[in-house]
Amino acid sequence: MPLGLLNGLRYTASRVVKTYLGDFKHLGRRYDEKLFKERQSVRGSGIFTVQYPEERLIPPENFRFIPFLVYEPALDENGQPITDPATGKPVIGKQRCTACGICAKVCPPQCIWIVRATTPEGKPKPQPAEFYIDIDICMNCGLCAEFCPFDSIKMDHVYELAGYERYISHVFDIHALSKPASYHAQIHPTDWAREEAERKAKKK
Repeated sequence: MPLGLLNGLRYTASRVVKTYLGDFKHLGRRYDEKLFKERQSVRGSGIFTVQYPEERLIPPENFRFIPFLVYEPALDENGQPITDPATGKPVIGKQRCTACGICAKVCPPQCIWIVRATTPEGKPKPQPAEFYIDIDICMNCGLCAEFCPFDSIKMDHVYELAGYERYISHVFDIHALSKPASYHAQIHPTDWAREEAERKAKKK
């Protein structure tokens, strides 16, 4: 029993020493991205705790948080996305969402509200006029993204959404939820490649 206790203390002490040795070795670039990946890998030594917020783990591709709406950006005459100078985001060309309401129906906590757009004559249009998600109610299950027939709703990787007020700022509208297709391709490259292959196959 005493030998096991001493072995445990020895192991802990060696980790502490290796941690400080690593800090001195990488003095001035402790939070370098390449170094951070090395310290978090199987080859790392010393402390393994992420020193948040200076260090952040990169979420895996299938990490699920608040859903977002995918839109196709407006393009200029050269086929390049047009950027809004005020926000720096690509201008919305076309929302993939058709306001079919399937995401709202399958949502377990019922945190999605959709208002379908209408023509000047009062006829329904296949696009949302309003789209809301209460992020405090959302349970991040991903069913909305799974059942969407148009690949228009996906799960985001942004998780730092805490605030001092929840009744207005935590109810995301269509503007806060909309992100370009290029963003979806960036955080979900595997899904994006599969979806693109399926779309090309349908066109043939």
